[in-house]
Amino acid sequence: MQDQLRDLSRQVLMAQEEERKRISRDLHDVIAQTLTGINLRLDLLKKEALLDPKSLDAKIASAQRLVEESLDIVHQFARKLRPTVLDDLGLIPALHSYMKDFTERTGIHIHLTVFAAVEKMESTKRTVLYRVAQAALTNVAQHAKATCVEVTIKKRAGAVCMEIHDDGKSFKVERVLFGKRNKRLGLIGMRERVEMVGGTFGIESAPGAGTTLRARIPFARARNHPPV
Repeated sequence: MQDQLRDLSRQVLMAQEEERKRISRDLHDVIAQTLTGINLRLDLLKKEALLDPKSLDAKIASAQRLVEESLDIVHQFARKLRPTVLDDLGLIPALHSYMKDFTERTGIHIHLTVFAAVEKMESTKRTVLYRVAQAALTNVAQHAKATCVEVTIKKRAGAVCMEIHDDGKSFKVERVLFGKRNKRLGLIGMRERVEMVGGTFGIESAPGAGTTLRARIPFARARNHPPV
């Protein structure tokens, strides 16, 4: 168990570092270059204003468009890290927003069924459900080659049960979850998040039947569970 925990810790740290590298690279490649372009345009505007004041309107509009594009990119980064709609409006609107964007990006259709009272769960548990759905759909896009996904969130026997089923290709669950060379850290992260709030996590995958992920989280507040 200690060896498994140490190995898990190393994998999580490596995943975090890779994510930092990706964000850093994206910020440098996209935001920094766009802002540099805006700065150059403004410098040209300052010089050309003395020579041809009438052409300023079009060039200022062009610089404004660059600023708007930069703001859109910043908002995209912010949504990926922590969507404000999750805190401001709740889990259901956050899932709808994420799934709409996911379908537009991937072409994979998603059907969501969820009971309204899930919003009465404590914030930590709703965040876990969102993160699990987010990670599961990311795995579907990267590995499953699926065409559609069914996401169902129901209340059963004092717990919230989320089931995510895709029609994509299958994989060997035991090897992926417990193998020493496991690279699907998203599955480990999902399981850890669910278990930290007193829940249970399981996966079924079979040829021709796709993959089904299940997370069961107690609806009532658990005593002294750690934050996610």
